[in-house]
Amino acid sequence: MSVSATTCQPFVFEGFESFRNLTNVFVGLAVFSGGFVLFEPAPYELILAAILGVGILCGLRIPRGVLPLLTLTAVYSFGGVIASFQMDDYMRGLIYSAVTFFLGLTACFFAITIRQDMGRLRLIFRVYVAAAVATSIPGILGYFDVSGFGLFTRYERAQGVFADPNVFAPFLVAPALYLIYGIMVRSVTLMPARLFCLGIILLGLFLAFSRGAWGMFAAAGFLFYFLILVCERHPVRRIKFILFGVFGIVALSLALITALQFDAVYSIFQQRAELVQDYDGARLGRFARHLIGFELALSTPLGLGPLEFGYIYGEDTHNVYLKGLMGYGWLGFVCWMLLIVWTVISGFKLLFNDRPWRVYFQIAYVVFLCHLVLGWIIDVDHWRHVYLMLGIVWGCIMLEKKWQQQRILSSQRPTYDTPAQLITNGQMA
Repeated sequence: MSVSATTCQPFVFEGFESFRNLTNVFVGLAVFSGGFVLFEPAPYELILAAILGVGILCGLRIPRGVLPLLTLTAVYSFGGVIASFQMDDYMRGLIYSAVTFFLGLTACFFAITIRQDMGRLRLIFRVYVAAAVATSIPGILGYFDVSGFGLFTRYERAQGVFADPNVFAPFLVAPALYLIYGIMVRSVTLMPARLFCLGIILLGLFLAFSRGAWGMFAAAGFLFYFLILVCERHPVRRIKFILFGVFGIVALSLALITALQFDAVYSIFQQRAELVQDYDGARLGRFARHLIGFELALSTPLGLGPLEFGYIYGEDTHNVYLKGLMGYGWLGFVCWMLLIVWTVISGFKLLFNDRPWRVYFQIAYVVFLCHLVLGWIIDVDHWRHVYLMLGIVWGCIMLEKKWQQQRILSSQRPTYDTPAQLITNGQMA
């Protein structure tokens, strides 16, 4: 009995419906686990490593559109490998560089799966909301000294199921924007559920007392709101969105005023609201280290090695661009900057295109853009949700290319006249 060639082909992610559903489960697990990073290696790494391993064994196809992302992250990480040999404990640097490359692979994974199935964008954001709510609740309970939840606070700040409040709070920005959009646009039947989830997420964001995350939420919210208004052509809906914006600002202001009535909240808020903290402007504070690092980079083209700057000066760079120079050398820094420029320019061209995936892309793009700005005062190179946003942006870029290719093919298909048209034209007897 002969076996057809199609039967002998390996399973691929864009194959049978059952395997497609299994891929959706993998994607959902990966996104949800990104909200629980209290210890390392976190469940996120274990799940993604298993998914990538299964994908490779099952013939995961790498489209050409993702090759720039894969290549630049690989060379960026390789710069860290070269820099690691400048260190006494070079294995520490090699491990750190390997983690960087792995996170780059996760961005490629999300981009590929989104290109294969546009519907996964909705799945990703819904699961992201669930993860944000699930990780916020322990942090909120810990902040209010509920017994057994003290592990989820740090320095009297909510940190969720994260190791640092400054990572936990930015994690919440994208799902908050998605819920706000749902409240403004989607069906009113789910509005109570969306309002509840949004309230939990915003409370967790506030109680983390992360200045960077507060600014990032304000900036990303403004940019996303601006994009919604610009892209909305119906005047009645535009007025509706303006009213929603005014109501939202008033509601947030009243909630902030109410929260500041509590002395414990007010004292921490007053302290954290200062633009420059002692550890920022001190003699060897954050900004002074930035200057030292950039000057040092001129004489160390191979870099110092990942994390080595912190061992020398007592604190990490707290600047992702300086970290690129110090940890990955000039080679890594150039690749990192090229990746950023490529992503920002390629993505900007798609912001205003009327596509089914536009809202998901706009959220991921503005949140990623705000992380790039936040990266000037904190290291974001190993934040898992940053690579998720990067993967979504590249996935949507490939969706756009796929969309354009299909339009070209459809326009090139020959059209045949019907018998009635041929008779009219005198081409049939």
